[in-house]
Amino acid sequence: MDVDIWAWVGDTQRQLHEAGHTGLAMAIGDVPAQALEGRYSQLDVLAPAIAQQAENLELPWLEFYARYWHLIGRVGDRAQGAVAMADAETLVEFAGREDVRDCPAAPGAVIALAVAQANTDGPGYAAERLAALAAHEVEPESLAFSAVAEQYVAALVDAGRVDEAITHAEAAVAKLGAVGREASWELGAASARALLAAGRAEDALTALAAAADFKPDDPVAKEHRDGVLRALVLATLDRVQEAVDALPDLDVVGDHPRDWVEWAHAIGKLAGTAQITNSWQLGRVLKQWVDYFAMMGGYRARVELALIAGELAVARQGVWQARSLADIAESAAGELKNPGDIAERIAALRTAADGVTPQDAPGPEAELVAYFDAADGFNADPERWVGWLAPLSGQDLEATRRHTTTLGFLGFPAQGADIYWTMLVESGDIATADPQDVSYLTGLLMEARQDERLEQMAERLPAAQRHLALGRLHRARERWEQAAAEGEAAADAGAGAEASRLWSSAVQQNGDNAKGAQILRALLDAGDAEPEDVWRMITMATAAEDWETVRAGAAQVGMPLQSAEGPIEEEMGLVRVILPAPDGSQRAVISLRTGPATARLAIPQPPGMDYNAGDLVVFDPQLLEPIPEKAEDQENFIPPFAAVSMLRPGGYTSWFFDGAAPSEADWTEFNEVLAERGWPMWVYSDENYTVSHPTSGERLQGVFGWIAVPPDVTPVEVDALLDDATERWVHPLAWLDLAKAVDVEVERHERITKEYGL
Repeated sequence: MDVDIWAWVGDTQRQLHEAGHTGLAMAIGDVPAQALEGRYSQLDVLAPAIAQQAENLELPWLEFYARYWHLIGRVGDRAQGAVAMADAETLVEFAGREDVRDCPAAPGAVIALAVAQANTDGPGYAAERLAALAAHEVEPESLAFSAVAEQYVAALVDAGRVDEAITHAEAAVAKLGAVGREASWELGAASARALLAAGRAEDALTALAAAADFKPDDPVAKEHRDGVLRALVLATLDRVQEAVDALPDLDVVGDHPRDWVEWAHAIGKLAGTAQITNSWQLGRVLKQWVDYFAMMGGYRARVELALIAGELAVARQGVWQARSLADIAESAAGELKNPGDIAERIAALRTAADGVTPQDAPGPEAELVAYFDAADGFNADPERWVGWLAPLSGQDLEATRRHTTTLGFLGFPAQGADIYWTMLVESGDIATADPQDVSYLTGLLMEARQDERLEQMAERLPAAQRHLALGRLHRARERWEQAAAEGEAAADAGAGAEASRLWSSAVQQNGDNAKGAQILRALLDAGDAEPEDVWRMITMATAAEDWETVRAGAAQVGMPLQSAEGPIEEEMGLVRVILPAPDGSQRAVISLRTGPATARLAIPQPPGMDYNAGDLVVFDPQLLEPIPEKAEDQENFIPPFAAVSMLRPGGYTSWFFDGAAPSEADWTEFNEVLAERGWPMWVYSDENYTVSHPTSGERLQGVFGWIAVPPDVTPVEVDALLDDATERWVHPLAWLDLAKAVDVEVERHERITKEYGL
């Protein structure tokens, strides 16, 4: 993206503020950070909302900006492939529109499409990527130049033209230098990968060292991406200890799908050493990654990871895993446009698996279930147990239960489902099967995403189990209306507490808190409710203002209440209520707890927020942080809870103030004046905020914040009080927005703002 885009963002934010679109102005500034910092749950909500609002306001550049960053959040660190392809192609078409093509960010669309294609099947789309990137001429002066060059080098490597890739990277760096600019770290890394692909590992290491100080396009990711690539190069050079030292831990790289294949290749080279343990835990993680790329349409990554995981399984005598992974690789290879040598690699994996002698079982087959139950759950190797129990699975029910659930635990639910299906469904015994086995099979089928098969099974079950199984499926797929219907039918058919919980959660998702609470109230009255059920009931009943049910729940959990009827409005201490902000982030708002699941916000919020001081909100009573263990830490601990909904808005309006900080005595008096009237005030500035003395230019301690006033207080009253309260201060305070609202001394407040540099 060109540097002008950031100037444009600033101008756009200012214009949106002036037009009254404060929330939108706040939101657009945080979207790039959300994409780069991995705040995807926020990005996936905020970016489409911005794009829709921009379309409604007829701001095509802003719409492109939001759609671009949302796509980058998907195809970048999340490495989405085929699932993002249509959106990437649509964005390229959008960027070509007459009212968008001059946007300085427009080249990003071609880059994003190239990344999506590479994520899907790099070699298969290499020619298309090269053609599109070559057709999109970008001058070295543009900040898009490095990104285009990086993708072009990557496409050349995928096309097998590694020497050209090396030359192109060197030429791009030279062109940047000629105009006084430096390559991005990402371009340097692409050059290193090209050198590694050419068999020049030493030169690749040198290239990485040369790129170490380059400014990254994605600064958040640079450290771990550099570590993964460096480890792979060092492992290729057989510099084992250095490679291990450079390799990021699994708990770091596990959050970054873009790095998984490269990390797995490095592990594959290091797993035979004493420094890296080739364990079943590693195999389980790699299988999870294989499944992730199956969902994201990362066809090439799925094949590569399956083959690497299979080779590692062979090394630890895991015959069944290796064969299963070979099957997965073979199936996934059918999606590749250019399979290359994949068939030969799969055949080699199968041959290697056939040559492995599995470890002997710990006892005779007839006693394996007892051995399994007696095994140390911490140290036992579930991969070996799958192999040992396999001969009994499908024949002996107890062995089948343990074998199939362990398969599911290790990431192979489809295999477990096949065994159970043959044993219980094809045999015709499913209608009389133990409900536990039906539950196990339902879970395996859901994990394997074999929804049609689950529906077929459900048709052969008794009513209670049928409705419960279908309800679980609908809940897992977030089909809430169907889940509610099946949950109710299961409860009516006698499926018990699980059915009621499912029914209640589904109707809550549909917005019917009153009904959800009553479903759980019936559980409570029957003596079947767990503590978690009671708290969920309290939350839903509070949102529905069913205070009698709230009191019943409070009594059950041992929370004393002063009032016996009507709304609950008590002083129960301070809490932090976590609420959403317009930029997609979250805000912790100090509030006064008024009931088991209610709190009144105590902190003024800027305009553009959906809440303010005085609002009464419902929160989930489940603590978001544990209570500190130390007594001194407990004294200052304000418990945080997630907001659920607005119960009653307070109608407060916030007004901004800004200026030089007064004396301590003046500030204390100011606070007292506001407190007497019950007007919440909160200072948002900190000790680092300074303003300029209007004559000397000296830096003065500044202060800015918001004052919230209830709906019966007019802006004129607020202006008059602030005028009286601050008239004796050495330095004046400014409240420009309020002055404009009442049309009083606007010029004076504008002058203060200008003179003090507010």
